Amino acid sequence: MYEPESDSEDELPPGWEERATLQGEVYYANHTQSTTQWTHPRTGRRKTVSDKLPFGWERKILDDNKVVYVDHQNQRTTYTDPRLAFAVEQVEEKDDFRQRYDGSSTALHILHGQDLTGKVAVVTGANSGIGFQTARSLAFHGCQVVFGCRSEERANAAISSILAERPAAQCSYLHLDLESFASVSQFARRVAIQHRAVDFLVLNAGVFDRPYRLTEDGVEVTMQVNFLSHFYLVQLLMKACLAALDSRIVVVASESHRFAPVSTVDSLDVLASCVPPGSPSAFSPVDQYNLSKLYCVLFAQAVHRRYSTLGIRCYAVHPGNLVNTNLKNSWWLYRIIFTLVRPFTKSPQQAAGSVVFALCSRDLEAVQGFTYINNCFPTKPSPIVEDRRSSEKLWEMATQFLQSKNL
Repeated sequence: MYEPESDSEDELPPGWEERATLQGEVYYANHTQSTTQWTHPRTGRRKTVSDKLPFGWERKILDDNKVVYVDHQNQRTTYTDPRLAFAVEQVEEKDDFRQRYDGSSTALHILHGQDLTGKVAVVTGANSGIGFQTARSLAFHGCQVVFGCRSEERANAAISSILAERPAAQCSYLHLDLESFASVSQFARRVAIQHRAVDFLVLNAGVFDRPYRLTEDGVEVTMQVNFLSHFYLVQLLMKACLAALDSRIVVVASESHRFAPVSTVDSLDVLASCVPPGSPSAFSPVDQYNLSKLYCVLFAQAVHRRYSTLGIRCYAVHPGNLVNTNLKNSWWLYRIIFTLVRPFTKSPQQAAGSVVFALCSRDLEAVQGFTYINNCFPTKPSPIVEDRRSSEKLWEMATQFLQSKNL
């Protein structure tokens, strides 16, 4: 049969129509020959869609038995099944990843059409920046979102702004100060009391370029906030994550992990990183930040390897370079630099895209093993991460350190 040229291999030839069963299997109707088939007439591949309608949609059967779809949010009705806009090809071989999103994709774009009703997300540092845009995007699609923040005032202001856009959004605040292990423990207990299961855990909060200072627990502040408190939080919430059956954990990392001042397994030393030896004047805030982000990647890898067979997938995510968030306010020079390069920076909504991609995209089902994500794409991390011994050693040392604190 002659098929006219097309710029897209997914475009259907004239006379064909794409449809879907209630169970989510896509099939193709040839109106010219009055036949149907399961495979795409151009690509020869099969597709599937969700068995649920996108968030805000309803299927109705009219008196003449015709089926229509009602979009309650935009107040419109159509005969076209909205699930077809999100059809994905069936993956025949593992690691057959097709990139559909990139660094410019926003979180709302990636979540478009998904219904997260009944899901529960916990997001640390959700009152601003990437954390806020992640929480906002999840809430817009029906997810219950717990804001784990230090400031109740800023968290409630962030929640109010979401409710102003989506009055039906389900957001709540629980106090969380990552500079205190006691606060982390209390936060986890309150989450467990309010929610039997946690579907999405986003470890987003972090600090940058902090001068040398020890927390109330006697730990260097950057290392405790960026890594060790999140490591402790995962231990405490693991039961709730396992209860979700198909839970995803995202550790917000950074490409700067490649510049950490360690390069081999033997040079990993969690104790020395948490309580740096030597005088405070020899302390490098940038090196400490890079090291904390390397630990985040290794930590994510260790969680995935331990719990993936139990239904938990853990990803390390680099949200992007030059993201316009509050981290730039840590030094006056950074504020000047960001002002000059602002036209070239990523917005927090775009940076949240990679986080939401890791949480909700079905594309990652085609990728085996631990995945480090950069701009919505599986990427190789630094060589030390690829050495499995590194994540095992980090896990053991971090666990021993917490035990030394009677945690």
